[in-house]
Amino acid sequence: MIQLETICALATPQGIGAIGVIRVSGERTFEIVNKIFKGKDLTKVDSHTIHFGTIRDENVIVDEVLVAVFKTPKSFTKEDVVEISCHGSDYIIRYILKLLLQNGCRMAQAGEFTQRAFLNGQFDLVQAEAVADLIAADSEAAHKTAMNLMRGGFSNQLKELRDELIHFASLVELELDFGEEDVEFAERDDLKSLILKIQNFLKKLIDSFDAGNVIKEGVPVAIIGPPNAGKSTLLNILLNEEKAIVTEIAGTTRDVIEDVLFIEGIKFRFIDTAGIRETKDVVESIGIERSKDAMRRAEIVLLLSDNQSKDEDFISDIEEEKVIRVLNKIDLGENHQLVDYIRISAKNNIGIDTLKAAIVEKAKTKKRADTMLTNLRHYEHLMKANEALGEVLNGLDFGITGDFLAQDIRLSLHHLGEITGSITTDDLLANIFSKFCIGK
Repeated sequence: MIQLETICALATPQGIGAIGVIRVSGERTFEIVNKIFKGKDLTKVDSHTIHFGTIRDENVIVDEVLVAVFKTPKSFTKEDVVEISCHGSDYIIRYILKLLLQNGCRMAQAGEFTQRAFLNGQFDLVQAEAVADLIAADSEAAHKTAMNLMRGGFSNQLKELRDELIHFASLVELELDFGEEDVEFAERDDLKSLILKIQNFLKKLIDSFDAGNVIKEGVPVAIIGPPNAGKSTLLNILLNEEKAIVTEIAGTTRDVIEDVLFIEGIKFRFIDTAGIRETKDVVESIGIERSKDAMRRAEIVLLLSDNQSKDEDFISDIEEEKVIRVLNKIDLGENHQLVDYIRISAKNNIGIDTLKAAIVEKAKTKKRADTMLTNLRHYEHLMKANEALGEVLNGLDFGITGDFLAQDIRLSLHHLGEITGSITTDDLLANIFSKFCIGK
């Protein structure tokens, strides 16, 4: 019954703006909107057309609007949909929503338009979740990843492989009906080859999860160096704000400080760390350990030195391709013994553009797959599906009976189906779509 209800919601952000867009979807959409829209009869116009008119409360004109019409099944939800573009006054938006509710609509729940699109077969669950990622995308890389997933990404390949596995599962299940005949309908070598092919595909996706998270959360860049090398000053000049406290006292920064910066469409998460040195101060020691941990987790390490220091012992266990060497305080004179360093003065904003270019170049040299995993739910089910397929391989090697093979195959199919939504529960859908914004 909920699916039969006509829903409405504001599809643009709350607050005063030039326009607001109110979305209506459901089988009574045109009937309800016709009651308050004075212009053309929306039941008689073509789909994907826009019409000018007024929204009225009996004889009171509320606003002049444009109404976009999308007729089933050629709409986002595959239902009849109307989008009312009105002036962006809070009062007008509330008034129009009130009129819609009075005439038979109910307010949409978070993500309900996208949920209806999924339930009506517009796309699978991976693509539905990618809609939320697309809305939240705040960099070119995040946008590209979300678009790829929304347009099919790994869903189509996963579906093809799952269909092949279902075919073998049905043959193994059929063997159980002929248990006394001792026949095999599923060729074991072909089944093994298929499982290895699926595992290879799943492994690539699983391995891409860390890179996918980097794109979603930002490329972590750790600023590392001895005390008083100018790490906090560099962070402040990069962010163009006084984020970190700067003094001439060694050991001022005692904890990890993070902030986000976009450079050439790439999202970076810069991490200012405590200066690394030998110390008996308990608090500073904790900060130094956190610095080392940040250095290990970072994709890029800015090794900051000044004219007095060139000690790099603390990065000896860090991959060389991560490191960008930076010589700071060149305004005080240069140490020409330090080669292959980018020379800057963070205090005087000298060489910062050159450093930014080097950071971008370092990020771009990191090879990333076109399709990457960014969703923890997908990662969890892929791990479990891969584990179940591993059990099938073990069973094939040890020659176990078809009933045990079928059990592990069914388990892997279950987890693959949970990813795309071919197997779902109400609780799962409620959890996923509750994280969407209302109006989407």
